[in-house]
Amino acid sequence: MKYIRTDQTLDIPEGVTVQINARAVTVTGPRGTLKKDLKHIDVTFTKVSNKQIKITVHNGDRKHVAALRTVRSLINNLIIGVTKGFLYKMRYVYAHFPINVNTIEKDGKKFVEIRNFLGDKQVRLVPVQEGVEISFSANIKDEIVLSGNSVEAVSQNAADIQQICRVRNKDIRKFLDGIYVSEKGNIVQDE
Repeated sequence: MKYIRTDQTLDIPEGVTVQINARAVTVTGPRGTLKKDLKHIDVTFTKVSNKQIKITVHNGDRKHVAALRTVRSLINNLIIGVTKGFLYKMRYVYAHFPINVNTIEKDGKKFVEIRNFLGDKQVRLVPVQEGVEISFSANIKDEIVLSGNSVEAVSQNAADIQQICRVRNKDIRKFLDGIYVSEKGNIVQDE
């Protein structure tokens, strides 16, 4: 069944500007600018006012209409990123061999270096994505903090760190070692 017209509206908060040029969305706010290319999704953007955007799908089937909410969520994540930012906290879990984590710079690129995972001699390197800041918690032992404006970059970096510390060829019920996401939130906290 085709839906003749389906709409979603998105409210824009104070201090944020959203520019859409041929389905390339640019969001500017107090924390910076984020861009997202949505040319692969067939939707129409209409600026209702400076505070609201309407996203429309014409003659869409069920899956096409479902993509409408996804587009709205993607733009909303950009707005949250330029106003509040995203913060992921990760904890190291180990039973015997303490995991050593450092940040290094190699050939002009930043990497997270993981040593002594399960006593391995192998040094694991995870490239840090653009726009992601990595720091180590001062008051909590064995915690790494990833922060940035783009939820995609921050969460992908957290996933890369977690995946490179996967236990292989052992019983994962017994070997629970790794680096896991312990907390997700925003850099700017609501009062």
